[in-house]
Amino acid sequence: MPEAKAPEVAGPAAGAEGAAPEAARGAPRKRADAQRNQQALLSAAAEVFVSAGVDAPVRDIAARAGVGIGTIYRHFPTRADLIIAVYRHQVEECAAAGPALLASSGSPHVALTRWISLFVDFLVTKHGLAALLQSGQASFDGLHEYFLDRLVPVCDQLLRAAAAAGEVRADVGALELMRAVGNLCIGGDPRYDARRMVSLLVAGLRAERD
Repeated sequence: MPEAKAPEVAGPAAGAEGAAPEAARGAPRKRADAQRNQQALLSAAAEVFVSAGVDAPVRDIAARAGVGIGTIYRHFPTRADLIIAVYRHQVEECAAAGPALLASSGSPHVALTRWISLFVDFLVTKHGLAALLQSGQASFDGLHEYFLDRLVPVCDQLLRAAAAAGEVRADVGALELMRAVGNLCIGGDPRYDARRMVSLLVAGLRAERD
């Protein structure tokens, strides 16, 4: 009687062994795509917030981002989640810009001036958020501290570099300057040009020459 042969196992082990590296390659790509999509969503939301405030309809944000409303709710289940994410996204962009400008600009003073302009853009993007931060909602607890922790050191680095180069006076602190810029950005009257006033403020930082 011929000896029975064990059945060949073609599938699982070989298949899984070959598929694992492919899955490993695909996972980071999917995560990167999801990250890019989320960043695009946050940028679109920030633009809509500038023009229509933080109470803008979600459908307007979805239309600007070119996605369905369901995609937004999948990433951000509540409006508070979206607002917080936009806020943090804008803070991180502003924080990252400081060292980049210092490395690429012709002088520390130019870098400081450009960064202050971006900071003003950030404050404009916060349109309507100030009232929410004072609303007492637990969701927004810690955002102001987060803002200070991330941006004050960046402003300080730029100020110190400009002062060391003899381009600005050395007796102005980062928090002091940021608060002054923030106060100048409080407007509401179309005849008031906040950017012009901020430019005058930054011009006043110039170190006196003998």
